[in-house]
Amino acid sequence: MSTDVSSNAHGDPVAPAAPASETVTATGPVKMSRESVTIIVTLLVATFVVILNETIMNVALQRLMVDLGVDAPTVQWLSTGFMLTMAVVIPTTGFILQRLSTRAVFMLAMGLFSGGTLLAALAPGFEVLLLARIVQAGGTAIMLPLLMTTILTLVPIERRGAVMGNVSIAISVAPAMGPTVSGLILEHFTWRFMFVFVLPIALAAFAIGARYLTNIGESEKTRLDILSVLLTVPAFGGLVYGLSQVGGGHGGQSGPGTTALAALAIGLVAMTAFVFRQLKLQKSDGPLLDLRAFNFRMFTVSVLLLVVAMIALFGAVILLPLYLQEIRGLKSLETGLALLPGGLAMGLLGPFIGRLFDKVGPLPLTVTGSVMMVLSLWQFSMLNAETAVWWIVTLHVVLSLGLALLFTPAFTTGLNPLPPHLYSHGSAIMSTLQQVAGAAGTALLVSIYAVVSAGSGIVAGMHAAFLTAAIIAVAAVVLSAMMRKTAGAEHPVPAAH
Repeated sequence: MSTDVSSNAHGDPVAPAAPASETVTATGPVKMSRESVTIIVTLLVATFVVILNETIMNVALQRLMVDLGVDAPTVQWLSTGFMLTMAVVIPTTGFILQRLSTRAVFMLAMGLFSGGTLLAALAPGFEVLLLARIVQAGGTAIMLPLLMTTILTLVPIERRGAVMGNVSIAISVAPAMGPTVSGLILEHFTWRFMFVFVLPIALAAFAIGARYLTNIGESEKTRLDILSVLLTVPAFGGLVYGLSQVGGGHGGQSGPGTTALAALAIGLVAMTAFVFRQLKLQKSDGPLLDLRAFNFRMFTVSVLLLVVAMIALFGAVILLPLYLQEIRGLKSLETGLALLPGGLAMGLLGPFIGRLFDKVGPLPLTVTGSVMMVLSLWQFSMLNAETAVWWIVTLHVVLSLGLALLFTPAFTTGLNPLPPHLYSHGSAIMSTLQQVAGAAGTALLVSIYAVVSAGSGIVAGMHAAFLTAAIIAVAAVVLSAMMRKTAGAEHPVPAAH
């Protein structure tokens, strides 16, 4: 097999048509080319780093309030601002991935992330740190859709489950490690070392990508619709901000404030306008986010399943630390260590689940996973002040395994049937709705926890919130039963040029 690399009109190295160089033997599976493996591994490492960074701040907010001299609502903007930026940028990645080369998109994403990380490490005050987090979020938002689109383009359908299983390492282990890593760092160093720790890894990924990453597919000269871009800010930003404010406090507010309701109203109106704009553009210039992906039934079912799973996941990520710290009195590092086994189990089993998916299809995996999710959340609703920590860790591992059985089949089954021109848009839609679902899950469950806690105590609030999550998770059982193996769109894979 030749490994020659040519150049495109921009002078960027371009891989040979990787899928064309993959072969199927009579006795073995499809073999991927060395260039394909290099590209995917580079993107996977970069995605792991940027997602790790997303949760590394969660246990540091108390320290930052003291060191930077700001109050709780202000310091919360380090998380809210990051989430808002992600929600606004991700919908544009469908256009970005079609318009720019793979190499250019990667350099843009990791350049923004590395620059933001350096700025955060050197930030003299809160304002600069907030700006740094926004810059970081801009790079983070591009990485996961880039990784997904690249896998769809390079990996033959017989191997996609196994490769998508490796993606779950970045999606699940990285967020689980974030609080543990930051807890360890804060035990011995200042908060700046959270960024000092991440920066060399980010720069190494940037350097490796600059050296070895090649372009795949073809860039399309699509036109950017400015109105669609402007609508993403109030649409996705308004919804995520409104939802985050609804569930932003634990002080027992009786209901959402005026600001939250106004943001949600603006978000819904702008979202409606955004959807109508995209439907109109489908007939002419090409939309910013192509909603024709929803014409594929398994894509729609998979997206709905992921939304339910993300609501459960984010709810557990927020509520379990609250329980462990406020009811059981664990420190932040102890809390992070208690939640680490679940995250590791989810990620490390991802590749195995991916290979199993390639053999048996999605149905047995997603039904088993959704039932495990419902049962573990129901058991969480029975926790009290005397529940043994080992039982809590066990339940979290069961929940994590259930989610692992959902994520890889849902991603792969949903994206498999899409034709090449919808790869980037399908990935962007999935990533966008995960952000909105995460914000919605956090808002709903934390609000229920706060309201019930104010009237009946913290334990009762925890019971009500987890029971709500378990009821929502029942929808995942129904959706899982609808999952069917997708054979993939009948189309040639676009050759690299």
